[in-house]
Amino acid sequence: MKKLFWVGIGIGVGVLVARKIGEAKSLAGPEGLNRTMGRIGDSLHELTEAFRDGMNERETELRQALGLDEATGHGRH
Repeated sequence: MKKLFWVGIGIGVGVLVARKIGEAKSLAGPEGLNRTMGRIGDSLHELTEAFRDGMNERETELRQALGLDEATGHGRH
């Protein structure tokens, strides 16, 4: 019974290792590198967009709190 258990564990680990090696090979080629860099670029773009949106919202809140938009007679946006 112990041998069957360890054979099952060995097969499971072997399958996991084979999958990870396959993933690593697909990332190692030029296509994989391009795909990875594209994902990183997209993530950075989303991050900067979210930062700008938050910054603009906060600036609007501060301008309203300080009464700057009313003093000039027009909004900034």
